[in-house]
Amino acid sequence: MLEIKDLNVYYGAIHALKGISVRVDEGEIVTLIGANGAGKSTCLKTISGLLRAKSGDIVFAGKSIKDTPAHQIVEQGVSHVPEGRRVFSSMSVFENLELGAYSRNDRRGIEEDMKRVFNRFPRLLERKKQLAGTLSGGEQQMLSIGRGLMTKPKIMLLDEPSMGLSPLLVREIFDIIKEINRAGTTVLLVEQNAHMALSIAQRAYVLETGRITLEGPAADLRQDPHVKKAYLGE
Repeated sequence: MLEIKDLNVYYGAIHALKGISVRVDEGEIVTLIGANGAGKSTCLKTISGLLRAKSGDIVFAGKSIKDTPAHQIVEQGVSHVPEGRRVFSSMSVFENLELGAYSRNDRRGIEEDMKRVFNRFPRLLERKKQLAGTLSGGEQQMLSIGRGLMTKPKIMLLDEPSMGLSPLLVREIFDIIKEINRAGTTVLLVEQNAHMALSIAQRAYVLETGRITLEGPAADLRQDPHVKKAYLGE
């Protein structure tokens, strides 16, 4: 479904991604793990058109999207749930979700998806009219994922969904990610909580200072001595 080929991305003079190649097949959960500053968020921002690659290619559903504007990438079925949640704090929960569907005009489909989001996140239904900025961190993360689902994505790019959440909420968010995937959405997950990420992904890539240093089935990477020492604290 998604293929990143030999991607090079710069921030000014800083070479942030150094020729990385990543593949995500339809129906998979694939995770990118790595330390802070390794280039994980940069990778997602480049896929979704928020950053431009210097060279290489990004192919989604058989078509290059490397030079496609970000809003058109969303329309093609790529939804990016950013790091730090980024909800519209002065708007209500309902308005945030409506904004997720800004590029759609299938009114009935939007209503159905809104119902699905509220079924999946009952707390959002309870707080439907509440300003998003007044929600707890966990509720804001649910809203951010819910807003991403309102785009009707084929693939979801999730950036650090567990950041700043209590262990109980982390487990809940990861259960939700598995549920979304089971319902038919492919997932590319960037996550510092390598334990949780490797437990739900089929395949994984380790990103270190802008380069892919390891890749393979998530179960194999969980047993890899370097991964255990550097990311799992074992």
